[in-house]
Amino acid sequence: MQIAVTTPTGNVGRHVVATLVRAGVRPRVLLRDPDRLAPDVRDQVDAVSVDQFDADAVVAATAGVDALFWVDPTTGSEDPLADYARATDSVVRAVTENGIGRVVFQSSVGAEKRHGAGEIDGLAHTETALDGTGVDVTHLRCGYFFTNLEFQLAALRAGTLQVILPLDQPMAWVAPRDIAEVAATRLLSHAWSGRCVQAVHGPADLTWSQVGGILTAATGRRIDVERITDDAMRAQLRAAGMTEGLVEAVLGMSTGLREDFVPEQRRTVRTTTPTTLAAWAYDHLRHRIADAP
Repeated sequence: MQIAVTTPTGNVGRHVVATLVRAGVRPRVLLRDPDRLAPDVRDQVDAVSVDQFDADAVVAATAGVDALFWVDPTTGSEDPLADYARATDSVVRAVTENGIGRVVFQSSVGAEKRHGAGEIDGLAHTETALDGTGVDVTHLRCGYFFTNLEFQLAALRAGTLQVILPLDQPMAWVAPRDIAEVAATRLLSHAWSGRCVQAVHGPADLTWSQVGGILTAATGRRIDVERITDDAMRAQLRAAGMTEGLVEAVLGMSTGLREDFVPEQRRTVRTTTPTTLAAWAYDHLRHRIADAP
């Protein structure tokens, strides 16, 4: 079975590749720059240089593929949803023209809303487009990535995280490596067919107040979490260099799920994964924060 993996150097994709290699599979990996692959991985995969926004290139790169792990590529443009639409066109054409039978798509909690959740709306569009192809597809509805905290290292070192969600609102938090294990299992398994939605919720729903306490204990540095206004967050995102369109798309991922949102998939043993935020933070953040001046 030929399995293709997109974003193979990303937070999830690199673990998908490693899991497949350990399973005895030689995956085909699609990325812009094959030199970004870890040296010990290059001899274990077939790397193809491809831009996921280039539908012709994606079709060519996935010829002969039986199963595909698809991640919509990140975008920094003024119109992120247009970029998601371009990526969606690529995967739909690849699936249709190459007869790819199975797709595992990395989506997000909130995609079930279909509209009104900022950048997540782009993932919702990919979901519905893949559904329309008739391919066997699993949509992974993932919780909030632990690794998103790495974008806020300066704030963590300063001891304050600023958010726009209510501090007592729980949400699913998940380790990317756990998502990868679910994705690889789905790619390798023949026990499913049709359209499937598989939530990946991590071990527990956490409030931001709980997250502050967990990070404090794991890093040895006090981390306070403060709720700020939407406009204050907009100013921070603009200061980080984001375009106005991207600012609104990023903000919408929180504001769209802030009130009266209930995930379509309830937490069950099937959606719960093992890695705790405390363990991840101890391994990945403690040494980057605790010793900061």
